[in-house]
Amino acid sequence: MASVVPPDVPIDSPAPLGAAVQHGHWRKRTDLSSGLASVEHFLETAGFDRAPWLVVAFAGGIAAWFALPGPGEWLVLIAGALLAALAALAVLGRDGHYPYLRQAVLFTALALAAGCGLAWGKSEMVGTGGIARPLVTELEGRLLERADQPAQHRVRLLLAAREPGTGRAIKVRVNLDSEADRPELGEGALLRMRVRLVPPAPPMLPGGYDFARTAWFEGIAATGSVLGPVTVVRAGGGGGRLAAMQRSLSQHVRSRLGGSAGTIAAAFASGDRGAIAEADEEAMRNSGLTHLLSISGLHVSAVIAAAYFLAMKLLAAWPWLALRVRVPLLAASWGAIAGIGYTLLTGAEVPTIRSCVAALLVLGAMAIGREPLSLRMVAVAALVVLLLWPEALAGPSFQMSFAAVIAIVALHGAAPLRRFTAPRDEPWWARGLRQAGLLLLTGIVIELALMPIGLFHFHRAGVYGALANVIAIPLTTFISMPLIALALLADIVGAGAPVWWLVGLSLDGLLVLAHWTAAIPGAVTTLPSMGRGAFALFVAGGLWLALWQGRGRLWGLVPAAIGLALLGSVRAPDVLVSGDGRHVGITGAGEELLVLRETRSGFARDNLTELAGMAGETRALADWPGARCNADFCALALERGGRTWQFLIARGRDRVELRALAAACERADVVIADRRLPGSCQPRWIKADRAMLDRTGGLAFDLSGPDLRTVAQDQGEHGWWRPTVRPPRRDRADGTGRPKPQ
Repeated sequence: MASVVPPDVPIDSPAPLGAAVQHGHWRKRTDLSSGLASVEHFLETAGFDRAPWLVVAFAGGIAAWFALPGPGEWLVLIAGALLAALAALAVLGRDGHYPYLRQAVLFTALALAAGCGLAWGKSEMVGTGGIARPLVTELEGRLLERADQPAQHRVRLLLAAREPGTGRAIKVRVNLDSEADRPELGEGALLRMRVRLVPPAPPMLPGGYDFARTAWFEGIAATGSVLGPVTVVRAGGGGGRLAAMQRSLSQHVRSRLGGSAGTIAAAFASGDRGAIAEADEEAMRNSGLTHLLSISGLHVSAVIAAAYFLAMKLLAAWPWLALRVRVPLLAASWGAIAGIGYTLLTGAEVPTIRSCVAALLVLGAMAIGREPLSLRMVAVAALVVLLLWPEALAGPSFQMSFAAVIAIVALHGAAPLRRFTAPRDEPWWARGLRQAGLLLLTGIVIELALMPIGLFHFHRAGVYGALANVIAIPLTTFISMPLIALALLADIVGAGAPVWWLVGLSLDGLLVLAHWTAAIPGAVTTLPSMGRGAFALFVAGGLWLALWQGRGRLWGLVPAAIGLALLGSVRAPDVLVSGDGRHVGITGAGEELLVLRETRSGFARDNLTELAGMAGETRALADWPGARCNADFCALALERGGRTWQFLIARGRDRVELRALAAACERADVVIADRRLPGSCQPRWIKADRAMLDRTGGLAFDLSGPDLRTVAQDQGEHGWWRPTVRPPRRDRADGTGRPKPQ
């Protein structure tokens, strides 16, 4: 600036009050202009691609819809974004001095509003609420899908039916015991059965998996189990042929290759994971290799790439054709057909369709001579997926798929790595070492990108996954999957046995790697729920590192470092209470998690241990010396936050004498029960009985605060969250049981 004071204010004389005020406004305007000019200069010289950031803004609008509590906040966000867009046109566009800043504010605001509006609209159009309450009823419905799960000794059926009582058209998912399965239970059949149904389950605990949200968008209103035999009212009309082909292919693969290797081969060939043993699933998960079991971008891309390059070689060897047509375009068509066929054959699940759409976009870029692996192409693929399935943004499948691809593209686009991978005159062994180092570095970067997502959703991450994937991904992509394809082709002429033997060797090697990696001490990192704030910081830092160019991208380390610091400060809740009050977990007893009830339900046990950030064993509260339990209640004292907290936890179902219960409640700070307690029960802090839990869902106590986190506080007014409203019951007292005095 040429001057620091207005020209009409004398320097050598005191300024009047009005001039001083004008001077202050001038300084503010000057500072504002200087700040805007700095931002404009940065945007002009940064050399970044704008398209990915617009998709990030669009995804941010979708994420905001999930995070904000209700329609009022959604409307404020959309209105605020539209006002920001108008302000960019009116203010920044007035003199034409800030074209880059104007475009950035305008299109970012519009993308943010569009994302929020799309998610809201999709929820209103397709969202299906759950049934009002659990029930046992006679149900008649048409079978839409069936999934064989021999490892769990069951068949999962998806039915289109009418809701009992209301007649509303709903989808119902029920489990049928494998022994009751029959060949005529195929897609399209009209079935009648007696079932026990429950509404889709919300998170059992704060930070847990929200099946109710998934079911809301998939149209599933109830889940349950079949009680007794199934009657076929009308046979299927020939629908579900692809599903029948999938089952037939899975059975054929398992018949040709037995054991665990056969179940993994069936998953690769048909997408059927139902036969994989629980121990193998656990080993793959703990070693960071579980993504290989789900038909995802890796598998679809491998099939498309194999078809594309095979077609390129074969077509290029035909000179007459190569001189008359564009071989890359024809090869891309063959690759697209192979990818679509593989997607349909493996069940056409939404994650697989998303992977296929993204792979086809990359294939199209290759066909027209564009750079296939660029952040712009990744952004286009993400935009297509989000336009069709905005709800996918909240799930780990979308996040992990695109996080891995973004990490790969950003890493290989960085200038230091381009110099490292540039062609040079060197011996074959040096080139091999360089490629091996590049593969290891890529695996480490992918693992770092995926670790926050794994910790946020699953509360665990495989520490040695990067090293295991360096071997597992090439083994799967270049050996196992091509051998499976070759074996299936050889089976046509009855010559597949030797190839299946080789398939078995490769997959046995994969399982040995998984079990060995999972058995290494410290192979799995467990962590309690990190919270949305820390996760958002990791996402923001990762996107900044990936999407900016030059040294400016290093600013992304700042939010990532803050997120890491928050991650380091995360501590396990002191007490966890499930939404039905039946399951209670207490931390602080060494490596063991104290539980109110030992349960056969792996789902309940896994939720308690994962949300507590523990991988150890559970121990019944009644067997712990610090608790005093009788048939009806457990009383215990917990030393937390510099004071002693008295807990009273119900464990029986019998009625208790009213005065004794009131006296015990009065001595307790917290009372937990899976039933409604009378009004005379008044603890010093919280009464977490059925009446409260129906409103709040599961609970997590942090006694050092003290602080209480509930499932409800993360749900807001989204359609899938429906707090249970039960009529009050008249409590009666008898003398059948008393809480143990404290």
